[in-house]
Amino acid sequence: MALLLWLAALAFVPQQEGAPYYTAGSIANSAANVAGFYTPNSFISIYGQNLSYVTKAIGVSDIGAGGILPWSLTGTNVGVLINLIPADVYYVSPGQVNVLIPPSLIPGPALVELENDGIYGPPIQIVLSAAAPVLFQSDPTTVIATHGNGPPVTSIAPAQPGEVVVLYATGLGPTAPAALPNQVAQSAAWIVDIADFRLFLNGSAVDPHSVLYAGVTPGYAGLFQINLRLPDNCPANPQIQVGFSNQMSPAGLILPVE
Repeated sequence: MALLLWLAALAFVPQQEGAPYYTAGSIANSAANVAGFYTPNSFISIYGQNLSYVTKAIGVSDIGAGGILPWSLTGTNVGVLINLIPADVYYVSPGQVNVLIPPSLIPGPALVELENDGIYGPPIQIVLSAAAPVLFQSDPTTVIATHGNGPPVTSIAPAQPGEVVVLYATGLGPTAPAALPNQVAQSAAWIVDIADFRLFLNGSAVDPHSVLYAGVTPGYAGLFQINLRLPDNCPANPQIQVGFSNQMSPAGLILPVE
């Protein structure tokens, strides 16, 4: 009811000159820069105009004791509400703002509204899914991954068949224990739907036992990792997708493998 009253009040408030401007088409999943992959505890980017008077990325001074995340970066006066709940802000600029969707939200319609220095932009509806798997990318065609001992997997330093690599993703859904709102993960936590988790290389399913871990990355919020032992017969530079029976990550991305 409170949400409906809020919307009704907004309908009679004309947009102020210089107010933040954005549309449903200018909101995207931050990892893949595509629309439609939205879920609690994942990142979105809002593109538009008049979103901020300054440019700033989250820094150590913005994070509170115990890993408490900010609703607004110091000195910016920019905040984002999603279904009236403040989202954690990671980056602001006049044309782009990145935030973490609160993990306390549930699947279904959600209203996004950005405030810049007390002036609100339009409430825009997005739809949150139970999970919206997306792999982080180093470029438009390559996923971000590391060798088991830490160095990045690249075309110059590709992975080898049989090696353990770590993939980085967002939107893999609820975890056990659950993510705490406004706080970085303090320890590992497996995704709840691990039994339905799937990973494909060149369209072929990988043995589930090769997935050594799929869950949050300790020390971060909204960041998931997948520890994968590559098959001994892994093809070179395979296309890779992760996800669940009802939704997979976007196609067309490769993992550098020699």
